[in-house]
Amino acid sequence: MTFAKRSLVVLALALSVSYSASAFNPGALVRNAAGNGLAGKTQAPLFGRSEVRSPTAIALSSTGGAKAKPAEEPKGGGLFATLQVASYFALWYLFNIAYNIYNKQALNLLDYPWTIATIQMAAGIAYFVPLWLLGIRKAPKLNSSELKTLIPIALCHTGVHVGAVIALGAGAVSFAHIVKASEPVVTCGLNYLLLGQVLPLPVYLTLLPIIGGVAIASMKELSFTFLALASAMLSNVSSAARGVLSKKTMSGKKMGENLDAQNLYAVLTAMSTVILIPLMLGLEGLGMFKAVGDLVASGEYTRKALTTLLALGGASYYAYNEVAFLALGKVNPVTHAVGNTIKRVVIIVASVVAFKTPMSTGSIVGSSIAIAGTLLYSLAMNASKKK
Repeated sequence: MTFAKRSLVVLALALSVSYSASAFNPGALVRNAAGNGLAGKTQAPLFGRSEVRSPTAIALSSTGGAKAKPAEEPKGGGLFATLQVASYFALWYLFNIAYNIYNKQALNLLDYPWTIATIQMAAGIAYFVPLWLLGIRKAPKLNSSELKTLIPIALCHTGVHVGAVIALGAGAVSFAHIVKASEPVVTCGLNYLLLGQVLPLPVYLTLLPIIGGVAIASMKELSFTFLALASAMLSNVSSAARGVLSKKTMSGKKMGENLDAQNLYAVLTAMSTVILIPLMLGLEGLGMFKAVGDLVASGEYTRKALTTLLALGGASYYAYNEVAFLALGKVNPVTHAVGNTIKRVVIIVASVVAFKTPMSTGSIVGSSIAIAGTLLYSLAMNASKKK
């Protein structure tokens, strides 16, 4: 069995395990929803809580900035509950690492980031549409006015993904994630400019090591490119804007039916796919398909191998976001902040090992400072919300 086939089997089995765990404990997803402010049929989206982040930059929060009871660590279930949470986090890490590796491999072979980003975004449709059609998951119901409200958020969602894909193609995976660590800085700025939100001084102080660390890492990065820096920052700005827009337009509103966190992400995925297709055709046309033909003609790769690589990138992209909802809903913000910090470190280390990307001492020091700053920021934000 080839590596691609083995990877596909592992991804399928791992995703099945995650859902089997939820099915075995029927109250788990209900408690997830309640812990994240999702009880009831219609709730505001899980965007905007700045202490919750992921590499593709999907920000999860309780009710788009409204006050809500934070998720608590599972009290019942004992060993099973602990193993369930551990499995969610393990799958979150696994899918995230897989996505970054498959994505970078595809971009190294095919320099068509817009086309690859579109394929990855569209891959999720093949997952959640059958769930809706088979009744495994209740399909969301939105009217035209509600869809119109979601359009600006979907545009930002598109920018988050495209920016990240271009950054991963233009530079090292490790560098893209170092720059992504600076997202809290952008979030604080936009929250102040657009919402007038002023945070406590300790929160702002934690931005200093983030800014300093990213600056040091950028100056010492051996594979530095301005395109990678600018694209990663585009992803940061889009993610922060998505959170702010969610707070501003959706906080306290009832949005359709069955629009829980996972369905909201699915709807945004479908809308982003529609947005990306004309952009992809306008910027890159169908050039990637010719490039695939050239690679196949060279004898280095088969069409099946390239198709599998692109499919794995799309599947792992949607899978890690899907599992993230299960993982983040089961823990409190402090546990999540620590887990998210460890995840970023794991991804950077995994990418360095997988692609043998050299990192200078300055880059290692800068990235360590920046990542530690994001942890301090998350903890400071959590402390300020408790007050």
